[in-house]
Amino acid sequence: MLTIKQITENTDAVIRGLEKKHFKDAAATIAKVIEVNDKRRNTQNQLDKNLAEVNSLSRTIGQLMKEGKKEEAEAARTRVAELKEGNKVLDTAMTEAATELQNLLYTIPNVPYDEVPEGVGAEDNIVEKMGGMETELPKDALPHWELAKKYDLIDFDLGVKITGAGFPVYKGKGAQLQRALINFFLDEARKSGYTEIMPPTVVNAASGYGTGQLPDKEGQMYHCEVDDLYLIPTAEVPVTNIYRDVILDEKQLPIMNCAYTQCFRREAGSYGKDVRGLNRLHEFSKVELVRIDKPEHSRQSHQEMLDHVEGLLQKLELPYRILRLCGGDMSFTAALCFDFEVYSEAQKRWLEVSSVSNFDTYQANRLKCRYRNGEKKTELCHTLNGSALALPRIVAALLENNQTPEGIRIPKALVPYCGFEVID
Repeated sequence: MLTIKQITENTDAVIRGLEKKHFKDAAATIAKVIEVNDKRRNTQNQLDKNLAEVNSLSRTIGQLMKEGKKEEAEAARTRVAELKEGNKVLDTAMTEAATELQNLLYTIPNVPYDEVPEGVGAEDNIVEKMGGMETELPKDALPHWELAKKYDLIDFDLGVKITGAGFPVYKGKGAQLQRALINFFLDEARKSGYTEIMPPTVVNAASGYGTGQLPDKEGQMYHCEVDDLYLIPTAEVPVTNIYRDVILDEKQLPIMNCAYTQCFRREAGSYGKDVRGLNRLHEFSKVELVRIDKPEHSRQSHQEMLDHVEGLLQKLELPYRILRLCGGDMSFTAALCFDFEVYSEAQKRWLEVSSVSNFDTYQANRLKCRYRNGEKKTELCHTLNGSALALPRIVAALLENNQTPEGIRIPKALVPYCGFEVID
């Protein structure tokens, strides 16, 4: 959530940033925020003035009575009663203005950094880097959903029977490959200094609002209505919310957490070839990285996260590219985001496997996640997160890009985790 200070002191820059994200009626919305904030502030000032007068009059009433000035004392009592009655109205007005302001701020996305390129959608993203090994496949190369069936690794039909489309059942070496990737990603994260967390996979509404999934992505989340709880779309939500309403010491930063969880996304409106097999699921496994940092160090943290994800893809021997996302393709909450994609040789397309984002103070302001600096003043933290990595499309690329006439080759880095070198 944007801060009032950010909006009032940098109004034009905020509007330009929101327009870069193609936020509708940016100028009108910001003008409304300023108007409501002025109303809230003026009401608060009047309320404070009235309370000060009440306190002053209350102190004088007793003295007036002692001096025998009953009429003046009665007048003071009448004035106090009037002020208290008026304060009730002011207090209600201030609460209504504060609520309206909060609700307005919840609808406004984060402002992108200057280095975020202009653009409307994915076609306007900038390719920052390409790497990995080129793949040569047999002429009769199969997509991963055919390979999964051929080697009895993943049963999509059984998932439909048990739950519905988008909930696959992993079997045999397919299940072992999943577990191997999870352990590999977690081990690599721990080696890089991340502390592993095992959080809940359901969260309350406050957690959803804290990281910005609510109200923006409410329709994309599975909602347990009886208990008013949400299945998490990513471990970012519960892990970042560990630091909601927390004041950290500067010496604790940066905080580096990793977590493996199942993730749940309704993906409403998704259809066609892009959702075949593992390309888009409603439930999937993911290892997430979360950092809480000081503003002056967050860009270095962001780069370290990018380097970590790139290192994972290199160890998995997959062809990849890194994209700098344009304003129109960025998430609601991100100030700067890079996507990692791996190339699926059999499908002849790029598959997104990670987004690594810096949220600046946007989430921290919602969360009231702060730190105490060397001068003992509290400041908002910066929050960052990235997938390291999401499994479905990694599995798809591994199966497709490593198929040979003898079977599917397992990358060397994964062999100790799998216990086998080939799926045959």
